[in-house]
Amino acid sequence: MADFPSKVSTQTSTPVQGGARSSLPGLGALRPDLGFLRSVVGALMVLEIVVGLLTWALIADTPYHYYSIYGWVMFVAVFLWLMTIIFFIIYLWQLNTKFYMIPWPLVLMIFNISATILYITGFITCAVAVEQTSITGSYIYDKRAAASFFACVVMIAYGVSAFFSFRAWKGMGSNAATSQMAGGYS
Repeated sequence: MADFPSKVSTQTSTPVQGGARSSLPGLGALRPDLGFLRSVVGALMVLEIVVGLLTWALIADTPYHYYSIYGWVMFVAVFLWLMTIIFFIIYLWQLNTKFYMIPWPLVLMIFNISATILYITGFITCAVAVEQTSITGSYIYDKRAAASFFACVVMIAYGVSAFFSFRAWKGMGSNAATSQMAGGYS
């Protein structure tokens, strides 16, 4: 009976490998999902980030502050660029699985549809204003025309993302097990 306390272990969980602990519970096992980068949604997000950066950088490199019309284009480009980076980080680091109470397919679909509509207005605004606000053939004209082109590319990318996020939200392409589990409402 004397050796009883030495044989009893009060440890209730497994020890952490390597001795490192996360300060936030449940976030210690975060690893980037490289499969997401190879998916269509991941590739479109990377395209939206890169080309969106080109759009607002080209506008920002001109004296856009003299024309209030470019304020809207800058707002759309920078705001959606930052929001896309946030969604990219959420999906790359699989944070959407940690915050399972949020309907991520619906949130991503609403974001992509809204971004498409905003970029339609931004593209049209930028394209119309190029001829009116700069001299044809000047470097400012060229930068604003290139920004209009890239805004069109980003608009199309957000439209394609909206299509794929709509399909993910509706559950198209799912198998019979997932449709049975959803109660046949897919």
